[in-house]
Amino acid sequence: MKWPIILRKIHGHSMMPVLPPGTYVWGTRAFKKLTIGDTIIFFHEGKEKIKRISEVKNTKLFVLGDHAEASTDSRTFGWIEQSTVIAKLIWPHAPKSRAENIDSNLAG
Repeated sequence: MKWPIILRKIHGHSMMPVLPPGTYVWGTRAFKKLTIGDTIIFFHEGKEKIKRISEVKNTKLFVLGDHAEASTDSRTFGWIEQSTVIAKLIWPHAPKSRAENIDSNLAG
């Protein structure tokens, strides 16, 4: 069974200053629609990534990091399929005491 809510820790710099390294984020797997401006967690080349949706075309998404100079995103790897999306961010912070045992790396 997959939980509908997931917790991840930011490790990269691509979403700064909004989501600096060390920030915990909550995401929901129970989303119906993805729109421009949504921040998502998705799989790319076997790793989880977090980016903001810049464009939507049918089932494809163009995603960008907030800190362009530090981001590897759709400008490099092109459009991604919506089927690669794991979760849509719903909350950008979790208290460390509740999340300190989470050992899931989230590449920026």
